Amino acid sequence: MNAIVALCHFCELHGPRTLFCTEVLHSPLPQGASSGDISGQNEQAEEEEGGIQMSSRIRSHSPAEGASADSSSPGPKKSDMCEGCRSLAGGHPGYVSHDKETSIKYVSHQHPNHPQLFSIVRQACVRSLSCEVCPGREGPIFFGDEQHGFVFSHTFFIKDSLARGFQRWYSIITIMMDRIYLINSWPFLLGKIRGIIDELQGKALKVFEAEQFGCPQRAQRMNTAFTPFLHQRNGNAARSLTSLTNDENLWACLHTSFAWLLKACGSRLTEKLLEGAPTEDTLVQMEKLADLKEESEGWDGSEEEEKPSSQPDVVEGQELSKSSPETSLVPDCNSWNVAHRRLSVFRSLRHMRQVLGASAFRMLAWHVLMGNQVIWKAQDVDLVQSAFDVLRTMLPIGCVRIIPYSEQYEEAYRCNFLGLGPHVQIPPHILASEFAVLVEVRAASRSSLYPTLFDDEQSLNKYEFLVTSGSPVAADRVGPTILNKIEAALTNQNLSVDVVDQCLVCLKEEWMNKVKVLFKFTKVDSRPKEDTQKLLSILGAAEEDNVKLLKFWMTGLSKTYKSHLMSTVRSPTSSECRN
Repeated sequence: MNAIVALCHFCELHGPRTLFCTEVLHSPLPQGASSGDISGQNEQAEEEEGGIQMSSRIRSHSPAEGASADSSSPGPKKSDMCEGCRSLAGGHPGYVSHDKETSIKYVSHQHPNHPQLFSIVRQACVRSLSCEVCPGREGPIFFGDEQHGFVFSHTFFIKDSLARGFQRWYSIITIMMDRIYLINSWPFLLGKIRGIIDELQGKALKVFEAEQFGCPQRAQRMNTAFTPFLHQRNGNAARSLTSLTNDENLWACLHTSFAWLLKACGSRLTEKLLEGAPTEDTLVQMEKLADLKEESEGWDGSEEEEKPSSQPDVVEGQELSKSSPETSLVPDCNSWNVAHRRLSVFRSLRHMRQVLGASAFRMLAWHVLMGNQVIWKAQDVDLVQSAFDVLRTMLPIGCVRIIPYSEQYEEAYRCNFLGLGPHVQIPPHILASEFAVLVEVRAASRSSLYPTLFDDEQSLNKYEFLVTSGSPVAADRVGPTILNKIEAALTNQNLSVDVVDQCLVCLKEEWMNKVKVLFKFTKVDSRPKEDTQKLLSILGAAEEDNVKLLKFWMTGLSKTYKSHLMSTVRSPTSSECRN
């Protein structure tokens, strides 16, 4: 976590002072240090004692010990500091902890070395012990701004038998520039810092009680004539925190606590990308996964799985149709092993458009979007599967029903994508139907081979594709709006394949939102046809093809969405709002 934790003290003689602070160093050298700082030392010592070397550099640049007489040093001079204002003794190198996992160093000393950081910590120290105080003067408070950072401050008292009021005022502050992160870390920081304060106060209380038992100061002061409190300037009033707690290892313990606080607070919260409500494809995917799980659990408990299968080969196609939607929930969904797939496959919609031709692809895409049955007859199973994988990207997941390969014709109510062997007979009424399109894949004759559109590794140019339908789509037909936008994206060579895929996602989501509005308007609210026509005009979907598309896509709505709408409409509050 990019923050600074500091212990501050309100000195009776010098005002607010920073006693001890811990900061994070991401670079191997602290700012201001150069390679000349380690001259005269061999490489082995540099590797083995990197922390000690860093501490020595901190000592030479730290203003806390008064080692530098430069007037530009951000810290106070030694003459302006009393025993109560000083934490580390003169010549102390400071403390360094190395986090091997992240290569981060946690460095503790009295003041930050960087002038700007020193100014920020100094201002936060003054504000935490003067103006920004909670009622009772003890407790947590939050303040700050974008320029000087945001501060979590917890003020507290330490018992001192020689101080005015028998106590001294301290605060522990946490400074960072990320306001939201600091506010979200409030409960964590409050609990951990409160634990550090309780430990300090407990140690100081034991020392205070021992001193009061040996020489009670309250009675002695009451029997002494009044003199200004500042006459103790040269006395022992301003004692150090180590003296008040009788703990010589106090600063090492505080360094450990502050370093752990910075690391733990930084790792407890992680950023997540919130994408809003789940899309219809996501909901349908979750529902199908749940159905598949229930089905598999049912098969595991049945006794019929031990019986040999005596049904014809068509059952295999039926089971493929049952499992293909679930297994194809991922964008690259295949129930076949991709490693064994041959090279005669379609890579994208743009690739398929190049192979089939613009007019044939438009006819095929029109039937796909309208929900008509798309039949592919080919010997190459991988070719058919790749075609379905590409074509299905134009539809919502809930509208896709695939039988990848079958040895007999399957009715349209069972699938809208059907793969057949080259010798399978298709009923004549299907061939003449306006609700079906047939793509026959034949071996291309030498005179009709495709020009060199692909690499030498591709073998699609050895096939010819014949697209026929009982309702051919004329080139001058307007067609559904989404089809025109898809073709515009495919013909735009400035758009890569990945960008075209994202365009498809956005277009499908746009039209699924229109489907939701139409479903709510017609199926839930049962509005009259006149109002429905007005709604379609507002949605920009009044054309015949657009209306057919919306009605087909309505079958792809998730059960979750439909049940949510029905439960909302039936609730008393919603009915009152409608009335």
